[in-house]
Amino acid sequence: MRREIDIFFTGLSFFTRIPFPKWARFEKEYQHEAIKYFPISGTIIGGLAGLVFYLANLVFPFNLSVMLSMGFTVLFTGALHEDGFMDVCDGFGGGWTRERILEIMKDSLIGAFGVTGIVFLVMTKFFCQYSISAAQLPLILIAAHSVSRMFAATLVNSHQYARTENSKAKDYSQKLSAKNLIFTIITGILPLALLGNIKFFLILIPVFLSKVLLGRYFNIWIGGFTGDCIGATQQVCEIVFYLSYMVIINQVL
Repeated sequence: MRREIDIFFTGLSFFTRIPFPKWARFEKEYQHEAIKYFPISGTIIGGLAGLVFYLANLVFPFNLSVMLSMGFTVLFTGALHEDGFMDVCDGFGGGWTRERILEIMKDSLIGAFGVTGIVFLVMTKFFCQYSISAAQLPLILIAAHSVSRMFAATLVNSHQYARTENSKAKDYSQKLSAKNLIFTIITGILPLALLGNIKFFLILIPVFLSKVLLGRYFNIWIGGFTGDCIGATQQVCEIVFYLSYMVIINQVL
C-alpha cells in the first residue's frame, strides 16, 4: 500500500503542479509505473476545474466562468499537455524527416505552427465548453479529462517510444503490465457513469478512433511516440470528447 501511494504521488507531481510530499518516498523505478494514474489525475483536474467553473458561475457570466475554469487547468497542470501539443504542431508541421521532426520537438522555441495550433485549440475548447449547459459542464469536465488521459496513456502500450537518446519522458517508454493497463482503462472510463446515461459511452468510439489515427500518424513519421505526442493526444482526445458529447445530445438523445 505504501508503495502504491508513493507511485500515485510520483505521477500526480509530474502530471500536475501538486508538489511531491516530503513524507513520500521517490524512486526512479516508480516513474514508468506512475502513468497508470494518468486518468485519475485527469479526474482530479477535471473535478477541480468543474468546481472553479461552478463557483465562478455564481457571480460571473457563463462565458467568463468557462474561461476561468480553462485558465485553472493550464495553471494546475503547468500547461504540460498544451506544450506537448505545440511541440507536435511545430515538429510535424516544419519537419520532413524523422530526425528533423524530433529535433524541432525538442527545441524550446515555439514556431508559427505551434502558435497557430494552440490558438485554434484554445478557441475550439472554449466554444465547445461554452456550448454545454452550466448544469452538465462540471461533470463533462471530469469525464473528458479522465477519458482523454486514459487514451493518451495507452500509447505507451500500443506504440514504441521514438527517441533513442536520453529524455525526461523516456521513463514512460516502458509498457504497462496487463494489470496496470486494465487499471488505467477502468479508471479512465468510470467517470462516464457520472453523465447518467449509458448512451454517453458511445463517446468512447470517436475518441478511440482519434487516438488510433494520431498513433498511426506518429508511427508513419517518427516510428512511434514521444512525451510530446502523449500530451498532444490528450488535448485532441479532450476536444473530440466535447464534440462527441454535443453530437449525442443533439442527435441521439
